[in-house]
Amino acid sequence: MIRVVHWSHVGHTACREGLEDLPQLRNDLQAGDVVWVDLETPNEDEEHLVFEQLIRVHPLTLEDMTKPRREPVEGAHFPKVEEFPDYLFVIVNPLPELFTRTRGVPVENGDTPTAPRFRTTAANRPQLSAILSERLLVTHHYHRLACIEVVQNYVDRHGNIGQRGPDYLFHLVLDTMVDEYAAVVEGMAGQMEALETRILLRNAPDIMPKLLRTKRQLNFLRKTLVLERELLARLTRGDFRLVQEQEVVYYRNVYDHLVRYTELVESGRDMVSDLMHTQLAASSNRLNEIMKLLTMISTIVLPMTLIAGIYGMNFEHTAVFKWEWGFAYSLLLMLTTGIAALGLFWWKRWI
Repeated sequence: MIRVVHWSHVGHTACREGLEDLPQLRNDLQAGDVVWVDLETPNEDEEHLVFEQLIRVHPLTLEDMTKPRREPVEGAHFPKVEEFPDYLFVIVNPLPELFTRTRGVPVENGDTPTAPRFRTTAANRPQLSAILSERLLVTHHYHRLACIEVVQNYVDRHGNIGQRGPDYLFHLVLDTMVDEYAAVVEGMAGQMEALETRILLRNAPDIMPKLLRTKRQLNFLRKTLVLERELLARLTRGDFRLVQEQEVVYYRNVYDHLVRYTELVESGRDMVSDLMHTQLAASSNRLNEIMKLLTMISTIVLPMTLIAGIYGMNFEHTAVFKWEWGFAYSLLLMLTTGIAALGLFWWKRWI
């Protein structure tokens, strides 16, 4: 599906163009015009229409852009930015929709939020590709992306915003995409706090799988955030001609947010590692307490078993074998050894 928004220099109005107008649109663009073309889950014909008749791109650019369709097992290309003579090519990896839907849920009644059953693989990572020229922004993606929809709604409400140029429009997309990390990171932090409480307060044998799943998801986020941080760092330095100087400050604001979320993810990874060590230590302590209790019971019962064994030997001339109070005497002796063992444990402060 292709969506086209055209801001004309005449009256600074925005209008949506039809697909049949795309080939002619390239020739009709004048100074002051801005066009945003969004390709959502495009087929090969739509890609040919845009990248052959509207704007010609390098074959390597098209190869990187279509990688999720051509190589679905390997999945999305990692974030990158590359400058060509007449356009700027950018790839970013927004959060998967399932990831954003299942995070940021408040914790109630002390329960532990359940981590989503989401496989953190490259095949599940969305790819957003962008082509920026002086008057044209092309966004290309094979997944439904919330950041694109939010910016499109924002553009519909503020019709003249596109006149600031393709670089400003793309900044809006990046800003919305980065803001999605806020709810996700906060949700994961809340989950880890709840897991920590469960580890410290009660036995929770099911926590280790949750910690491992959380660690995989944090690693998934970190891989993307680190590369996107480097990408935005280059955009904020003013290295690219198509990013105007007055727009660099907006990219720098997005970069600051991304750095903060990256640091939160890094601290989250450290916290998960600490929780895993704490869980293992707590499990070891619980096992030690159980073994301590069993050892005490064995120590108390062992003298009783010895006494019962001695008096249970079937020899006719055994002492007190025919004694009237022999049975009571043996029970009293067993009780005395048990009390003595308990007294010893209490004196040693073992109980």
